[in-house]
This record gives sequence, structure tokens and C-alpha cells, in this order.
Amino acid sequence: MDKKKIDRINELARKQKSEGLSEEEKKEQFELRREYIEAYKQSLISQLESIRFVEPDGSQHKIIPKS
Repeated sequence: MDKKKIDRINELARKQKSEGLSEEEKKEQFELRREYIEAYKQSLISQLESIRFVEPDGSQHKIIPKS
């Protein structure tokens, strides 16, 4: 997710606290937050998939097997 979208999420959050949002802005905020959460989840999954446990015998295995 690019910086412009994150800045827009923050801008809408500040506006929501101070004066409220229109229905269109609420919809935009919802969509941006959903996109942010999906990007965050994908990043986390990618990080977890790259973790390897090393056993005392030297063998390695993943923390999360790919499905």
C-alpha cells in the first residue's frame, strides 16, 4: 500500500474525530482500511512462510506449511 493511501486513511480518521464523515467518505474509509488490512495480512503471511526451524540434527522445516 502506498504512502498516499495511508495518508488518506489518517486524514479521514482525523476528520471523523473532529467533524464527522459524509456517507461517501465513510465508504472510502472502509475500502481503504480493508485494502490496508489485506496488504498487512499478506505481508505477515509472507514473513511467517519464510521462517525455518533448525533441529539439533541440522534438518529444517517451515513454521507454516504451504497449502
